[in-house]
Amino acid sequence: MKTAALITAIVAGVGLLAAFAWAWTPDRALDELKSRYANGADDFREIAGTRLHLRDQGPHDAPAVVLLHGFGASLHTWEPWAETLAGSFRVISLDLPGGGLSGPDPTGDYSDARSLEIIASLLDELGLARASLVGNSMGGRIAWRFAAEFPERVERLVLIAPDGFSSPGFEYGVAPEVPAVLRLMRHALPRSVLRMNLQAAYADPAALSDAVVQRYHDLMLAPGNRDALLDRMAQVMLVPPEPLLGRIQAPTLLVWGEQDAMVPFSNADDYLAALPDARLVSFADLGHVPHEEAPARSLPPVLDFLNGHRSP
Repeated sequence: MKTAALITAIVAGVGLLAAFAWAWTPDRALDELKSRYANGADDFREIAGTRLHLRDQGPHDAPAVVLLHGFGASLHTWEPWAETLAGSFRVISLDLPGGGLSGPDPTGDYSDARSLEIIASLLDELGLARASLVGNSMGGRIAWRFAAEFPERVERLVLIAPDGFSSPGFEYGVAPEVPAVLRLMRHALPRSVLRMNLQAAYADPAALSDAVVQRYHDLMLAPGNRDALLDRMAQVMLVPPEPLLGRIQAPTLLVWGEQDAMVPFSNADDYLAALPDARLVSFADLGHVPHEEAPARSLPPVLDFLNGHRSP
C-alpha cells in the first residue's frame, strides 16, 4: 500500500510539474518589446518620478485629448481611434505604470491618488492647462476622479464603461483580496488562457483578433508588469462615487456596450443620476471595449461630443 501510494504521489507530482512546465511563462526582453511596440525613444518621458511610455499625436495647437486605458491594457488599445482624433485634436495616450512599456512605478504606489498625480504632472510637462479626458473601465474611473479633483483642468469627459461603483469583491473602503489562482499569473500566463479572459470583454468573441491577443500577451510579459498589475489590483480602494461625481463640471459623455460582461450596463443609470451634465450613447451589440470591438462605429458620437456637438 505504501509503495502504491508513493507511486501515485510521484505520478501526480510529475503531472503537476509537466503542467507547470507547459504553462510557465517568463518575462519578455524589454528591448524586443520596445522594437515591436514603441515608435522611438521620444515616446518615453520621466513624469512624477516614473518612466512613462506615451504618444503625442496631432497638431500641438489643437485642443488636447488624453486617453486612459483599462486594467491590463496599454495605449495601443486606442490606436484605431487615435489616428482619426489626431486629425483635429492633440491626442496624448499613455501606458499607465505597470502597463504596456511604462514598466512598474518605482514608488510601488498604484492608488488612484497616485494616478491623478501622474496625470496632473503629465499635463504640466506638456504645457497643458486643460484637456479633455477619455477613459475606459479603470481608466474611466481615474478620468472621473481627476475631473472631480481638478475640475478646472478638464474640458470634456468621455467615460467608456467606467469602473467605480461597488460590485462583488470590490466594496467601498475595503481593499480587495487578490485570488491565489490569479497570483499564479506571475509565473504562468499561457496565451490561450489570456485569450479566454479577453473574450469576456467582447460581445462577439470573433472580433478579438490574434494580433490583439498577441499584443496584450507580449506587453503583460514586460519585466515587472505582472507584479505591478497584481499590486494595482490589491491597492484598489473604492469610495462612494456620488459625492465626487457631483463635483464634476465638465460635460460628460457615457459610452457603453449593452452586452458588457465586466462593468454592468445598468451602472450607466447610476452615473447619469449622479453627474450634473451627462448623456449616454449605448450600443446594443457591443461589450466592454467598444473602441476595440467596433472602433469605426463607436467613435463618431465621441468625435461629435469632443467637437462640442451634443445631440439630445
